[in-house]
Amino acid sequence: MSADSKQPQPPEDGAATTADSTSLLLSHARLTDGRNVDVRLVGGRIEAVGTAGSLSAGAGSRVDLAGYLLLPAAAEPHAHADTALSADTPGPVSYAPEDVQRRATEAALLQLGHGATALRAHVRIGDVQGLGSLEAVLQARRSLRGLADLTAVAVPRLLTGVAGADGLAMLRDAVKMGAGVVGGCPDLDPDPAGYVEAVLEVAAEHGCPVDLHTDGDDPARLARLAAMAGGLRPGVTIGPCAGLGRLPADAARRAADQLAAAGVTVVCLPQGGCGGTELRGAAPVRLLRAAGVRVAAGSGALRDMANPVGRGDPLEAAYLLASLGGLPPQEAYAAVSAGARAAMGLPEVRVEAGFPAELLAVRGERLAGVLSLAYSRIVVHRGRVVARTSAVREYCDSAAALDLPRQARPERPPEPGSPPAGPVVRS
Repeated sequence: MSADSKQPQPPEDGAATTADSTSLLLSHARLTDGRNVDVRLVGGRIEAVGTAGSLSAGAGSRVDLAGYLLLPAAAEPHAHADTALSADTPGPVSYAPEDVQRRATEAALLQLGHGATALRAHVRIGDVQGLGSLEAVLQARRSLRGLADLTAVAVPRLLTGVAGADGLAMLRDAVKMGAGVVGGCPDLDPDPAGYVEAVLEVAAEHGCPVDLHTDGDDPARLARLAAMAGGLRPGVTIGPCAGLGRLPADAARRAADQLAAAGVTVVCLPQGGCGGTELRGAAPVRLLRAAGVRVAAGSGALRDMANPVGRGDPLEAAYLLASLGGLPPQEAYAAVSAGARAAMGLPEVRVEAGFPAELLAVRGERLAGVLSLAYSRIVVHRGRVVARTSAVREYCDSAAALDLPRQARPERPPEPGSPPAGPVVRS
């Protein structure tokens, strides 16, 4: 750890970053209610929303969103920055600070391209890594300012008994370094209730949110957690709680009622698990929502040993909640946008004047279609475009493809030896 690493760091929420003061006009965008609108952004917020063609860009720039659906941006409430993108590493995974910083930065940019302008990254502390991985992730956070907001969660291994004394001291040091959230894996400690109590104590000392990994397969343990967490501010989040779905129906409902009464938020991981838990599968989202539990969805492992094919894509998480979880598309997307932002303590975003300019435009006309084929995307953070993804599908000449939507002939001549050019569909 460097000599100054224990000094207070700038706020985790990126408050030190000045939003772009120039204006940006998003023209001819479609909203989920069917309206076609212009949206003008100034100073990191939405200044005005009007009928398509009614607003001017003034001295600012303009982005044509004809053919795009405009949404509040997604957020990522459960990433693992220190292990991300390590599945293909030959030999043991390196936790040298420069390697962790590179992986964390690359992973954050990948998820930003998918549409997540704010990320909460769980980072292990203790063991042989000490606070090195956390320091590397905090450095990645600083380098990402203006592109995405990254918050670090300190995750100690043990917090109880003789072995846990060092972990508890290190957790306090992690908060002083700049970790904005305290977390961990109580299921892995010999005394899970004691572990939770220690985390809540540190959180109360520093006024930090709490975010804990748990399978949620032990009703008594969940009841104790809910009893201890009730009333804590800024709040307690747990996840991924896949084991909750394997409990008998009555036990699962009682647990959900207890979590709702305590104000605990559950973050599920529809795309797979993570290294902090053993069980796979998703939490019973419909049961939790019926009980009044606040629910969000995250990505979990991003191509590490826990899930070597993890995509880190919030729209895929929403797709799975709709396709497999049975949620309506609007509720599924809310879990990765409004629900995720609420779980992270971030302000609400709506496509209305006065709200933060955290937006995601996806090519498509309706939300169900966007969740099905979410290819081309434009991401806006703090009032400026920070990422673009463009997908083009080409077909050879065929009568079967003549009536495809948004088709056009390629503008450039084909390369010698290439197949006959046919319709082009921009997705």
